[in-house]
Amino acid sequence: MNDRNNTIFGWVLFSGVVALGASIASATYFQADDPELPEGVEPGYFIEGAVAGAEEDVLPVAYYLNQGTAAAGEGVFARCQACHNVNAGGANGLGPALHGIVGAPKAAVAGFDYSSALTEMGGEWTFENLDAWLANPRQYAPGNKMSFPGLSDPQARADVILYMRENGGGPPIPEYVEEAPAEGEGDEDAGVEEGVTGEAAGTAAEQNAEGDTLTATEISQ
Repeated sequence: MNDRNNTIFGWVLFSGVVALGASIASATYFQADDPELPEGVEPGYFIEGAVAGAEEDVLPVAYYLNQGTAAAGEGVFARCQACHNVNAGGANGLGPALHGIVGAPKAAVAGFDYSSALTEMGGEWTFENLDAWLANPRQYAPGNKMSFPGLSDPQARADVILYMRENGGGPPIPEYVEEAPAEGEGDEDAGVEEGVTGEAAGTAAEQNAEGDTLTATEISQ
């Protein structure tokens, strides 16, 4: 019996020695005791705000309206035909008929039972409102009946708005005006220009002192 216990104890001790040796070897190989990462190895961890597939900055809807076409919007609208009719005199379906909807008052299509989320909202279906609605109906009017999750592509939204506008008319397409740079942007260039202007002004002063006169054009050059 004692021999058997000694044998068991010996195997247990041997297993512990093997496990300890394997642990030391793996730590050495993977440099677990080294706080610095091996050269060329980047740390892998989640950075808050860096979400895969996050939307890039979206420009005003006027930009996409001026870039888009009603023909492209017809293809997008195919996803809406199960619930909506865009033809003149078309009947309501699961959703209201959309002929002439661009620029029309919200919740104003005759014969359709709107949710209170829209009837109490008021306002008109401007280009901006339609764009926001198509992007995320539930977020735009919480509690409405529409189950469609929305269109994430701003150009697709603009195209379908153009298609609906072609079927029933609507306000003129707004002109897109690029926003001026934010305050502080371009200061470096402004500083360079100011430096050149100052140098030119100094040169002008020196030459004026000698009796020479520089025109504004010559100074700017």
